[in-house]
Amino acid sequence: MLELILLSHRRHHCVEDTPAPLRRREENSVSKLPAGTLYRGREGQWSWVAHRITGVVIFFFLLVHVLDTSLVRVSPEAYNVVIGAYKNPVMGLGELGLVAAIVFHAFNGVRVILIDFWKKGPKYQRQMLWSVVGLWVITMIGFSIRHLPIVFGGH
Repeated sequence: MLELILLSHRRHHCVEDTPAPLRRREENSVSKLPAGTLYRGREGQWSWVAHRITGVVIFFFLLVHVLDTSLVRVSPEAYNVVIGAYKNPVMGLGELGLVAAIVFHAFNGVRVILIDFWKKGPKYQRQMLWSVVGLWVITMIGFSIRHLPIVFGGH
């Protein structure tokens, strides 16, 4: 209850108007660290940002995928035209980017689960991030070796 009073007090009055005992408690309760997330600009924060971006990319892909696949029920000819438009090198590179987003999102999702549910997860979050990056690079090299010749050279 006192916290609610203090929060309400902070919104409506300046610090000089606060009685001395409350001002001392208020000054002692304010963090000296910069405002922001738990990671404060380090690797963990960048993985948090990348996780959100890849999640949005995957969401929009799934939205477009559902829409273009639903064309087959409306007009099989229109579906074939749309699918034919996808068969070009630009879309092939887009597929590479999509796979990169999915693989990072999946590996980083396992890392987030470990941080949340493993007792030592927060302690090792940085090492786990670099493991995610390493696994992502290895996976993407393998996928690229298989995928890019198909995109640029046929089968």
